[in-house]
Amino acid sequence: MSRAARTRLSAEELADQLPDGWSGDTSSVTLEFQFPSYQAGVAFAVRVATQAEASDHHPDLLIGYRRVQVRYSTHDAGGVTALDLREASAVNGLF
Repeated sequence: MSRAARTRLSAEELADQLPDGWSGDTSSVTLEFQFPSYQAGVAFAVRVATQAEASDHHPDLLIGYRRVQVRYSTHDAGGVTALDLREASAVNGLF
């Protein structure tokens, strides 16, 4: 991944590039996904984890009853980067 992809985005860049459904600020972006059952949510979380391992970029996952919250931030950059937004878009494709 290029250095530019790991550079913290400005508020303007984030607003222009934020994937559908996601919210947040320059520190992190989050989306909560809803499911018909707990098991369906856990299965989704496993798909997200598998993608995270493949890309070597891991979100914070919070699994609740019939919901999964996914949060991205690049710790080394101190906030949201293009890499986070790329991965967030990919998570949308897993839903």
